[in-house]
Amino acid sequence: MKTVYAHEFDIRTNEDITENLIRLVDYIKTVDGEKTVVFEKGKYYIDSEKCKKYMLYITNTVGDNEFSKDETPHLNAVPFYFGGIDNVTFDGGNSVFIIDGKVTNIAMENCKNITLKNIEIRHAHPDMHELKVVRKGFFSVDFEIDRDTQYEFVDGKAYIYAKDYRYAINNKANSSWWNGLIRKATPDKIKRETHPLFSALMIRNLGNRKIRVTYPNTFRFKTDDCYYLFDVRRQFAGIFVNKCENVRLENIKQRFNYSLALVAQDSENITVDSIEFAPEKNSARKMASVADFIQICMCRGNVTIKNSYFDGAGDDCLNVHGVHFKITDIKDNQIKVRFMHPQSHGYNPLREGDTIAYINTDTLLEEGTAVIEKSELINEYDIRLTVSSTDKARVGYVIEDISACPNLDFENNFMTRIITRGLLITTRGRVNVRNNHFVSTTMSGVLLSDDAKSWYESGMCKDVTIENNTFDYCGQTPILIKPENRVYAGAVHKNIKLIGNTFKKYNGYCISAKDTDGIMLKDNKFSGKSIKIRNCNNI
Repeated sequence: MKTVYAHEFDIRTNEDITENLIRLVDYIKTVDGEKTVVFEKGKYYIDSEKCKKYMLYITNTVGDNEFSKDETPHLNAVPFYFGGIDNVTFDGGNSVFIIDGKVTNIAMENCKNITLKNIEIRHAHPDMHELKVVRKGFFSVDFEIDRDTQYEFVDGKAYIYAKDYRYAINNKANSSWWNGLIRKATPDKIKRETHPLFSALMIRNLGNRKIRVTYPNTFRFKTDDCYYLFDVRRQFAGIFVNKCENVRLENIKQRFNYSLALVAQDSENITVDSIEFAPEKNSARKMASVADFIQICMCRGNVTIKNSYFDGAGDDCLNVHGVHFKITDIKDNQIKVRFMHPQSHGYNPLREGDTIAYINTDTLLEEGTAVIEKSELINEYDIRLTVSSTDKARVGYVIEDISACPNLDFENNFMTRIITRGLLITTRGRVNVRNNHFVSTTMSGVLLSDDAKSWYESGMCKDVTIENNTFDYCGQTPILIKPENRVYAGAVHKNIKLIGNTFKKYNGYCISAKDTDGIMLKDNKFSGKSIKIRNCNNI
């Protein structure tokens, strides 16, 4: 075991470490065997303009048509880039790393046996801005801008700016619907809302971080409500794990992310323990991520997420799913399949030796299987497969790689201010959701989905246990089992156990299920009605 100390590479607290950090990681690649990197506890600063850049095709992030003309699609600045490094523990020493500019914080590609721990990441002047209502009149509202936001008035127009961005404060005010809103009366709840400057007639600078906005009327505003403005494009990620094995993330805090806080893609065996994706205490804002906190896509083996704290997501807390690739051509024993959603493409998770299922897009049922003998990424969107059989394949059907369906253990976690769902689960692997506290989700606490028409996120659930969880508040059905099939030809999901859960503050059906067989209910405590079912057997 070799121990490498960061200070040996002139990495000093309270200094810009960007270039020396690159030298350190390059050195680690040359060290054989097990090694540990240790940082002295303190604050370190990182400049996005000095970071190396990498082409990263990150699932469920920005699509090609969302980039501007002056941007190179999928080019990411990354301060912590681990490529092809095995058997390493990276110990941040409970330090705080402050990043100035837009980056993907950490990327791991083609790594084995890698542990990251004791790291806190913050962003200087992040592109997440709070406008707090401090006064409401009949035709005007005074907003206070959070202390981290830099703004200026030029020729009578207000602009928000920092390194890597500058735009008018009312940018897309008449079209954006994704902005966050936290009401004073319900501080643990966040929902999507139209832009606070929608229909604004005039913006005046009052000084002392306050602006006055004039409207035709001010009915929708309430004093002390907080609105959140941000770029919704999902251009970067917090932590990106791609084609890795045996990854452990422990005691990592991320205070803000420019899209998803953690994306694991085409990887195997991932453990997340005691992480905190949330604004720091006394933060200038109450949102920590533009989109989901965690996406697990086309992974394998075991995924464990435990003992963690999640607060303020711009989308789901956790989404575990595969990809439904559409069959576009069949010739002899070859099929061509395609990524169908514009925010997922550019990588090939379909491996030789994997078993795929041919899925009817209307019923979402499996009509046959085959083994992949050869897999080739033709371009960013198309993959050519040589398979053992095409007997049940049909152009227009989709395939599901049933070898890339991980087991999931999600235990002892706390979630609050989640703007959509708590958990979105579509995997054939064994799933345990136990002893979690769902304080507030705007939509369902747990959704078992599956679709082949919109997001193309596969697949069917075969063995799910949801046990001893508390759902304080859910804006929609707390546990929703809803495959997106258009035709019922049999159950899509099977073997769902709902045991000992407590449902609070919900007056409708606490559980709703369709097209699912083998649902077991035991010892649940309901605030409203219990279960609503359709096309379900063996309840």
